[in-house]
Amino acid sequence: MQIPIFTVDAFTNRPFSGNPAAVCLLEHGLDEDLHQKIAAEMNLSETAFIRKLHPGDDFSKSSCFGLRWFTPANEVPLCGHATLAAAAVLFHIQKNTNSVLTFMTLSGELKARQAEDHIVLDLPLHLTYPQVLQEVEELIKAAVGDMVVQDLRYSPDTKKLLVRLSDTYERSVLEELQVNAQRFLSAEKTGKVKGLILTLKGNSSEHKGHDFYSRYFAPWYGIAEDPVTGSAHAVLSSYWSEQLGKKEMLAFQCSRRGGQLKISLRNDGRVNIAGQIAIVLKGNLTF
Repeated sequence: MQIPIFTVDAFTNRPFSGNPAAVCLLEHGLDEDLHQKIAAEMNLSETAFIRKLHPGDDFSKSSCFGLRWFTPANEVPLCGHATLAAAAVLFHIQKNTNSVLTFMTLSGELKARQAEDHIVLDLPLHLTYPQVLQEVEELIKAAVGDMVVQDLRYSPDTKKLLVRLSDTYERSVLEELQVNAQRFLSAEKTGKVKGLILTLKGNSSEHKGHDFYSRYFAPWYGIAEDPVTGSAHAVLSSYWSEQLGKKEMLAFQCSRRGGQLKISLRNDGRVNIAGQIAIVLKGNLTF
């Protein structure tokens, strides 16, 4: 069997930065266990599988496809950067002629469209709620040591814990923080956290004018640190919009690879997250 496969760096316009995802185009059905085996073989934070929903569908002409995402360890319900990567393969490689693509996913219908040199994702917006420190104190200590935490929120929809560091810290402090994410697994006692977001208010004097910064860790899904995370920004967007009183924001994820996201909250309880892409590999899986 041969399956076309691509590697796309998402939320960047430069190769070897942003967040890499593998994208497979499935002309036909795939045995269930092969999705996970391929994702483990690719060994990226996500491998996306685009499938046709009807026998007559065409990757160049159809506007609606099935989409699933797998980490090297398991299937996940939402992945922003791999959705961006999937849309990029359809728009840029398959030359899909539709202005909007719809993906049927575990998180419902997700839409992607081109806007100049960006691809815009329509994602669900996830609210956060105050989190009692005592419940997660050991986890936070494992993540940030004795750093000052300004706010603590939890997103029950996504099982993500949002830890806002004090506004007194500079971006460089977040970037240089040494984190051993494997320690989170034993430090998390509640069983309700599956992702940890560290975030910091932006610095308006910085030339790009980022509204906020973040880093994201998900060792529960086999990902120590994810370079740029669309699904985490579906949580961060609601939090920082409330904190800053803004619906349009520019965010930067401060991983070693780094990536930028343009955010626009909508009036229907969803969020548009836009990013650029760089396609770095085209080939075929053969087995």
